[in-house]
Amino acid sequence: MVQSINTKSELVMEGTAFMGMPVYGKIMIGDKGFEFFNEKNVHDFYQIPWDEVNWVIASVIFRGKWIPRFAIKTKKNGTYTFAAKDAKKVLRAIREHIPAERIVKSLTFWQVVKRAFTRKK
Repeated sequence: MVQSINTKSELVMEGTAFMGMPVYGKIMIGDKGFEFFNEKNVHDFYQIPWDEVNWVIASVIFRGKWIPRFAIKTKKNGTYTFAAKDAKKVLRAIREHIPAERIVKSLTFWQVVKRAFTRKK
């Protein structure tokens, strides 16, 4: 069984981790970090301490009415992408531990296309 890094749980919600194939489980926001646990396979989990989080990137659609997924970019281990049943609630809980200036919106589809054509070679 996996030991949690948190001593106090602030929010637990159903979620999905996108690391290759989608994995369904529980997202837990606590006092020490962000955790994702797969209920069916106890060896499939992600634990990210708050001091390891560099950026939180939210995919915002319809001017903020819907946030389908968000990513956590760490200082050493890369980017982890998750979806939650209520992503706004998860991001509000994360904002209690990560400064608001380090929680950003991802680029839109058209911004990515524009960047591809305007980039200097």
